[in-house]
Amino acid sequence: MTNTDPVSLTADLIRCPSVTPEEGGALVLLEKLLSDAGFECTRVDRGGVSNLFARWGHRGANKTFGFNGHTDVVPVGDLAAWTVDPFGAEVKDGWLYGRGATDMKSGVAAFVSAAIDLVTNTPPDGAIIIAITGDEEGDAIDGTTALLDYMAEEGEKMSVCLVGEPTSPNVLGDMMKIGRRGSLTAYFTINGVQGHSAYPHRAKNPVPAMARLMDRLASHTLDEGTDHFDASTLAITTIDTGNTATNVIPAACKGTVNIRFNDTHSGASLDEWLRSEADKVAQEFGVDIEVKVTVSGESFVTPPGELSAMVAKAVTEETGVTPELSTSGGTSDARFVKDHCPVVEFGLVGKTMHQVDECVEIDQINRLKSIYARVLNDYFA
Repeated sequence: MTNTDPVSLTADLIRCPSVTPEEGGALVLLEKLLSDAGFECTRVDRGGVSNLFARWGHRGANKTFGFNGHTDVVPVGDLAAWTVDPFGAEVKDGWLYGRGATDMKSGVAAFVSAAIDLVTNTPPDGAIIIAITGDEEGDAIDGTTALLDYMAEEGEKMSVCLVGEPTSPNVLGDMMKIGRRGSLTAYFTINGVQGHSAYPHRAKNPVPAMARLMDRLASHTLDEGTDHFDASTLAITTIDTGNTATNVIPAACKGTVNIRFNDTHSGASLDEWLRSEADKVAQEFGVDIEVKVTVSGESFVTPPGELSAMVAKAVTEETGVTPELSTSGGTSDARFVKDHCPVVEFGLVGKTMHQVDECVEIDQINRLKSIYARVLNDYFA
């Protein structure tokens, strides 16, 4: 009877220094483990990014359950601030420490362990796909999107997918994600005319124009929220002239805003609104305003249904906690998977992700594997 240990697998993955976009040995380790369990594995590397596709069972099976996750991690930051080796996988008082312990090598270890045990001990009538990227924490251009492109080319298809990102705010099981807000960043450059601050009539100051534009944007109510989403938010993240002199009116001023938006909007509709507001201010102040908008993901929701109910049932049976169905938080690779099949996200408590001394409670890793195992058993029952 195979019983793959998700804790030791998490530790092995933490020891792989897979800081985006370095593979660090993590996908090599997983490919060997999955291949030995009968998975057909393919590296789908693109644009300097390492990705792994693994399938057990027949291509085109009537039921194919998919898991998605990532093994890349954010940089360590100030090494001197860590009390442990960030890639040492040290255990202290029931906690496993290291970069990626929470986000999300433990999640990958839990679903890989659950999948291996199922196909080894009680092979299901169907297929399991595991899609793991090394570029979730980076630009995400050649990560999960490359895996999905490969699947489309090869005729591979997931019926449903579970992303193993940390989703629980306080205790394991208190939240799962059925969607995510969209994310947009807008960059504004206002060009004026530099001059002496004692003679402002000889200059054209871009700073008041930027202040007016930022105030107009920040004061605007984007919406009041929708059935599955909180109200959209706009945050001013920087206003800068690069000016170190107090007696010089700068020639240009730059400002940036980030918008997290719900399904009231699209990236295109917000782009249009932002440019309209910039045009109004440009006309009012007689300045030129350059606008650049990047959309890293559109909002989406997987309406509550069979998939979310099945995952929620498994969570409750294993933890005694009923998860809230949420669309809060940042972006994840579920924003790409949603174009392929229904997708939800469920994982550990994420309080320490990206922090110094990132850590995960060992008991949580074992319970997460049990939840994923129950989901698989219920799906193929």
